[in-house]
Amino acid sequence: MTLPLLQACSAIKLGYQQLPTLSYWWLDSAVSFNDAQTERAKEGLANLYQWHRSQELATYSDLLQRATELSQGKLQADQVCSAWGEARSMMDRSMRVAITQAVPVVQMLGPRQLSHLARHQDSKNEDWDKEWLQGSATERLERRVDKTLERYRSFYGELSAAQIALVKTQVSQSSWHPEWGRQERLRREQDLLSTLRQSALGNVPAAQIEANLFGVWMRWFTPPDDAGRAMVQKMTRQACDNLAQLHNTTSPEQRQRLARTLRNYERDIRELTRP
Repeated sequence: MTLPLLQACSAIKLGYQQLPTLSYWWLDSAVSFNDAQTERAKEGLANLYQWHRSQELATYSDLLQRATELSQGKLQADQVCSAWGEARSMMDRSMRVAITQAVPVVQMLGPRQLSHLARHQDSKNEDWDKEWLQGSATERLERRVDKTLERYRSFYGELSAAQIALVKTQVSQSSWHPEWGRQERLRREQDLLSTLRQSALGNVPAAQIEANLFGVWMRWFTPPDDAGRAMVQKMTRQACDNLAQLHNTTSPEQRQRLARTLRNYERDIRELTRP
């Protein structure tokens, strides 16, 4: 049991230290930077990384510490949603800094690169469709259950037959379904692409570009239409309820495993915050 945990922790530290490089590769695959954009993008990612490591990373270890303490008792759904709200606030702060660093690159984007991004989105959508939309309703549900069980096992270890049955029931009763997920995915992509096209016209002030891009980020989690917002709120509440419900069925050994995993994550983050 110890070896996989150590490997996971080492992967976290190594992955975080490589974030600027990995982020650049991901962005370049989506947009295909030219030389000038490459230089500015790498500079912006380095700035973002330094800010996050020195100013923001410690807040993650604090959240993990509180989560570890909560994990040893019974959970309420409101506690889960509160932790998610904290995580969202942390992501919002990081995204504001990321967008500020991204604006000079966005201003340099041209039609060729925006077309490249659109093709990249289409390719990723094909992969998404294969994973979530192909097959019968039963096969699609089984894949969702398998993914959910995989996530839970990474924290709690092996689950009992009763816990597996509970997860299957939760997933089958979820408000989320692949058709809605596909529709929402396309909305987010078009929102981003449209905003980038407007921002790359050359006559949009930097402050306006920042505001526009942060609006895209906020709409990523909160759709602009009433039905979409209601759907997201319902799914969020279900996720909080489901996690609390499953956690409250766990054994002392499963909770101890969860606590060890969270403490190892916290330890790695605290090591990364040291000069």
